[in-house]
Amino acid sequence: MDIQSIGRVLLLFGVILLVIGGLFVLLGGTGLFERIGSLPGDIRIQGSGFTCLIPIVSSLLISLILTIVLNVIIRILNRP
Repeated sequence: MDIQSIGRVLLLFGVILLVIGGLFVLLGGTGLFERIGSLPGDIRIQGSGFTCLIPIVSSLLISLILTIVLNVIIRILNRP
């Protein structure tokens, strides 16, 4: 892999991070991300002085969304 290809890949990752960051800024005020960690199926244990959160369903949801997004990106990049 030559230096020009590495530069293009780094530029692509930068653009992707910019788009994701912009989505977080735009959707941050909607309250959409406040539900993550408190979905049905997430385990929350509260005691006196501590809280333990195990976000099982939230982790599965985020994993599913990222899998779909990355598969779409890979399919777009592998077009002849």
